[in-house]
Amino acid sequence: MTARSTPEHTPAARLRLRTQRHFRAVYQRGRRASGHWMTVVALLRPQHARASTDAGANPVGPRLGVSVSKEHGGAVRRNKLKRLLRETFRLERQQFPKVLDVVLIPKVRADKFPLAELRRELVQLVQRALKGPADGRRRRDEERR
Repeated sequence: MTARSTPEHTPAARLRLRTQRHFRAVYQRGRRASGHWMTVVALLRPQHARASTDAGANPVGPRLGVSVSKEHGGAVRRNKLKRLLRETFRLERQQFPKVLDVVLIPKVRADKFPLAELRRELVQLVQRALKGPADGRRRRDEERR
């Protein structure tokens, strides 16, 4: 008998950003917040908020996308980092709005990524990104940098 992942550990396809179109929407309209370990791009999906409140509709829940560049190393290291970021998000998912799309972009670092610090930083960065400018654009003083 082989060991299989339990459903609570494997995110359903509807809880992941899967297509280039989904990622592009988050990158273009989402708000960014950067920390010590990662950058978060967060976007609220208002069009799905109305659908999920209808009677009988299943709320989708927050969706995650992970973007790890080749600067992080070989495929083994990149995949390990993606698994760690997915686990971080899974453990903190209940704190986020159900209509949230998030892309996590880890910073290039030589040291290991500690799960406890990633969890703490993820919550802070998502909160900061959601408190950004109302129209989703950068403030003028940020654009000049």
